[in-house]
Amino acid sequence: MTALEIIRQYYDAFNRQDWDGMLALLTPDVQHDANQASSYVGLDHYRQFLQHMDECYEERLEDLVLMADPSGLRAACEFTVHGIYKKTDGDLPPATGQRYVLPAGAFLELRDGKIARVTTYYNLPLWIKLIST
Repeated sequence: MTALEIIRQYYDAFNRQDWDGMLALLTPDVQHDANQASSYVGLDHYRQFLQHMDECYEERLEDLVLMADPSGLRAACEFTVHGIYKKTDGDLPPATGQRYVLPAGAFLELRDGKIARVTTYYNLPLWIKLIST
């Protein structure tokens, strides 16, 4: 399977809310760099992250543009997040079911046919503005 096929499967699983399917595409020591957060390592952390996100947000990624370097070891994905803010997340503004559409992207590293790093970026001040209006 090519890097682009793996990344496509990963995001297709996300859109189906198939968390086990996503986790199956990750290395056991996956490095996860969430937007404006610390870096974490391992499937247990990633599983906890997905559970937390599922509690607070309902999201679908659209307009995916996938790119990979010639080696197939690095990839990137640009997408638009269509979401609903379901439950207040920590110190963020209160959730009242606000809908949002937000551009975002991710950088991914692959090893042995699996995703070894996921680094996600989006504009947090823009997201706050979108859910506050």
